[in-house]
Amino acid sequence: MKNVYDLIIIGAGPAGLSAGVYAGRAKLKTAIVERGNAGGQAATTSEIANYPGIRKTSGPALIEEMRKQNEDFGVEFIKTEVTDVDFSKEVKQIKTVNGDLYARSVIIATGAAPRKLGFPGEQEFTGRGVAYCSTCDGEFFQGLEVFVIGAGFAAAEEAMYLTRYATKVTIIAREPEFTCAPSIADKVFANEKIEVKFHTELLGVYGDGMIQKARFINNETKEEWEYEAKKEDGTFGVFVFIGYQPRTELFKGHVDMDPAGYILTNDDMQTNVKGVYAAGDLRPKSLRQIVTAVADGAIAASDAGKYVAEEKERLGIKDEPQEEKPAKQEETTQKSSGKSSLISEAIAGQLKGIFNKMENDVTLVTIVDEKLPKSIELRNFLQDVVELGDKLHLQIYKKGENKEMEAKVNADKYPIVAMLDASGNYSGVKYHGVPGGHELNSFILAIYNLAGPGQALDAAILSEIKQISKKANIKVMVSLACHYCPDVVVGAQRIAIENPNVEAEMVDISQFPDIKTKYKVMSVPAMIINDKEVVFGAKKIDEIASLLK
Repeated sequence: MKNVYDLIIIGAGPAGLSAGVYAGRAKLKTAIVERGNAGGQAATTSEIANYPGIRKTSGPALIEEMRKQNEDFGVEFIKTEVTDVDFSKEVKQIKTVNGDLYARSVIIATGAAPRKLGFPGEQEFTGRGVAYCSTCDGEFFQGLEVFVIGAGFAAAEEAMYLTRYATKVTIIAREPEFTCAPSIADKVFANEKIEVKFHTELLGVYGDGMIQKARFINNETKEEWEYEAKKEDGTFGVFVFIGYQPRTELFKGHVDMDPAGYILTNDDMQTNVKGVYAAGDLRPKSLRQIVTAVADGAIAASDAGKYVAEEKERLGIKDEPQEEKPAKQEETTQKSSGKSSLISEAIAGQLKGIFNKMENDVTLVTIVDEKLPKSIELRNFLQDVVELGDKLHLQIYKKGENKEMEAKVNADKYPIVAMLDASGNYSGVKYHGVPGGHELNSFILAIYNLAGPGQALDAAILSEIKQISKKANIKVMVSLACHYCPDVVVGAQRIAIENPNVEAEMVDISQFPDIKTKYKVMSVPAMIINDKEVVFGAKKIDEIASLLK
């Protein structure tokens, strides 16, 4: 069997990244498989002040350092969606949308997802007032009032973060007091923009298209009360932070779990299956914090190393000598010689490596509205990008200069960049906004997938995409701070690349408030399909394809 890893880690949150560091340092052939960007819940945390040795940092900054550590030790990152697993044999099989992977040991570190409360209106208004990530969606509530549901650490921290945008934040806690550390609670009480209502529960939210009313009850006095949006606001927000549920559905029937879906392990993170481990928030534990997740990951990787060594000795397998990989140089903020602040020297070097693999030419077409600063910024960014690959080309037109090209790429809003294939045909891939932040990844992947070889795609999913016979337009509304959004953009645009009936646009929602208002979008990612249906939340490529049939 070719290309068998010593260890595959499923999930790139703190537990998975910690496991990667320990495995890579032990010279195990290791890959971390993650559907989206690294970080898990930590990537959405604005401030971390309780990680030993680091007085204060942000979640994204800490995760980025962990990712670099993994790269320093030669750990491979594979960005794909795991669809199934087979742990029944000595060599474990990981099935993904891009093909199968094999490993002698596996660490499951898929973490947990925000738990839904189940109140009337929660599902109906998700994306239209009900939210679960302040980092992703907080900016949509600029100048509005917000309610935060919960009494734990997440609720307290997210409430403080939301004061950056909201005029007032009211914490609704059914408990008599906060369940987080007193130091965090003290910060909440000291914040003039936050009001706390203990012994209180949310009964439901109501409205016409957007949340306009909410009903609450005091669980001691049984007194009910109602909040109605101010006339000048028209709506308000409800952020739910009541804990998490394990992301373990994929592993049911493969490893033992408790009734709540948490994976059972011993102190060495071993599951009931030899060579399969679990680490992080998907285990039963009394404290779910980054520090306990990284401890789990370290223990799991250390024990996996012993298991793999024993298996290789038993089977008579000898490792081939590995070349020492020099540690990656620290990225700097120094700009390349171009005009865009988004392309540093370090990023430019990485992009050159990707663009050198391009099989076919790709032409980027931008129509510049010189009255819009963002349109100028996009042009400068594209000029720097095309200098990094011989098969990349750029056509720049002023708005109104080439009506034929504007019609070809459906240039209906600005800024805009569209992608043409090697034959000069419009690929259906467009960006309305400067692809910075997390969207730089989706932009590069769009080029790579259009040029070839592209990311491998499961044959069944490709067949489903090819069967889409109706014309379809997908506007993926994103925030550049949203770490869930790029996966939806990549999925939608991959469908457009494979099927000429589909057009997929990335739309930076901050640049198009009229679209946000028209479709009542208060959360990202959000897909607007054929200018009618709005679908909220992260979706896999097969789920997007099924919406277009």
